[in-house]
Amino acid sequence: MEKRADEKILDFINEAEKREARKDICSGPVKIGERYYEFEEKDFFEEKLKIYIPKDFEDMPIEARKFKYPSESRPEIIKSNENGSIAITLNIIDSPLDEERVEELKDGMKTIIKRTNPANVFYEDGVLEVDSKNIGYFEFKSSAIDDFLYNLIFLLEFEEKTLMGTFSCLYKNYEDWRDVAVQVINTIRIVKEEQE
Repeated sequence: MEKRADEKILDFINEAEKREARKDICSGPVKIGERYYEFEEKDFFEEKLKIYIPKDFEDMPIEARKFKYPSESRPEIIKSNENGSIAITLNIIDSPLDEERVEELKDGMKTIIKRTNPANVFYEDGVLEVDSKNIGYFEFKSSAIDDFLYNLIFLLEFEEKTLMGTFSCLYKNYEDWRDVAVQVINTIRIVKEEQE
């Protein structure tokens, strides 16, 4: 009798572990909201930066880019879902950065965004160590033309310059995507030149 209770508990634990494992973007499809996404490692900046993003994210079309990122200094790389409501961007900013100053830059960037739009609501921020790189990040809710957006901005040193990335989605989908967005940041790898 007792053994059956133990077996039930074990089954429950095994099921819970399976569900958790399914949330790992590096090991097969992950259910986000109402559908499954498969992630794959993609190379950027002449194959020197690797990061896992959803397999079906494509380059955002030029017209959509101009609308969603009206500034002429829009990000170099913009990958998004079909309708552009979920996007990951990567951009190299020609501004020197070293590992020790990542947190300072993150704080400064956050302050600028706060000043630019005091209506933004800020959440967590910090510095993650990923593949022995410091990656500063902060997240906030902003308003778009007809909706609210969830934004996760991340910054790191890349070839002595600043690499800035963003993840954004509709705020109503924030709970589905937030942990996944943090996992995406945790998959960043910089490929270093082989030393001769």
